[in-house]
Amino acid sequence: MPVTVLLVDDEPLVRAGLRAVLEAQPDITVVGEAADGAAVIPLVRQLRPDVVAMDVRMPLMDGIEATRAVLRTVAEPPKILVVTTFEDDEYVYEALRAGADGFLLKRARPAEIVHAVRLVAEGESLLFPASVRRLAARYGDGDRPARAVLERARLTEREAEVLRLMARGLSNAEIAAGLIVGAETVKSHVSAVLAKLGARDRTQAVIAAYESGFVEPR
Repeated sequence: MPVTVLLVDDEPLVRAGLRAVLEAQPDITVVGEAADGAAVIPLVRQLRPDVVAMDVRMPLMDGIEATRAVLRTVAEPPKILVVTTFEDDEYVYEALRAGADGFLLKRARPAEIVHAVRLVAEGESLLFPASVRRLAARYGDGDRPARAVLERARLTEREAEVLRLMARGLSNAEIAAGLIVGAETVKSHVSAVLAKLGARDRTQAVIAAYESGFVEPR
């Protein structure tokens, strides 16, 4: 099954460039476009994309608010890939905290764009973990609510180990190889970690781990 993508950016040239790159792939289909975050919800409901490539800065509704709106109102929301000019933008971090699954730089090479869309669609590893660490170091401040969430979660020793490996951006297969266990075992541990943290996905779990001090940005 092809990965379906909705492009959301107020710059027509950016949308055209992303469309050209993505539609050159046999397994990716662009199903629609929007020029502002305010148009995202009806399009998501109509088109049911797997991934929304969302500009973080738009005039009427930015990517942060659009991400929150999609996750709040759509029953089975798509993965959200924030598209940005600057990787250390505070807007990017806020979008990730709001529920975005990863981010993509507008200057990324075509191969990186395709890889980002596929990776986010699969949902089994964290996109650009090094950049997330830098953002957490800059904008995460030992957040007390996040610390309380980690304390209440009471992760087992193995679950804590899996969370640390997730924070390094490892996929389930890479974690399984490192721990010498089966992929299904890792999948079960990841599911348990997300459930205990009340996290929608790996990105949210990893941000909570950094902000709480459970994992230190390096």
